[in-house]
Amino acid sequence: MELDYQSMRTFADSWGLVYMVAIFVAVVIWTMRPGSKKSSEDAARIPFKED
Repeated sequence: MELDYQSMRTFADSWGLVYMVAIFVAVVIWTMRPGSKKSSEDAARIPFKED
């Protein structure tokens, strides 16, 4: 099977977009999960921590 530009473009326009949307939704759900507030607050304070 020869892969040319048009077939790769068709794949990226359809399934590639679905894949990227699924990854985006998974990341948003992961950051908004119920137990993530403490870890998010800890990460936000990293620049202000004194060594």
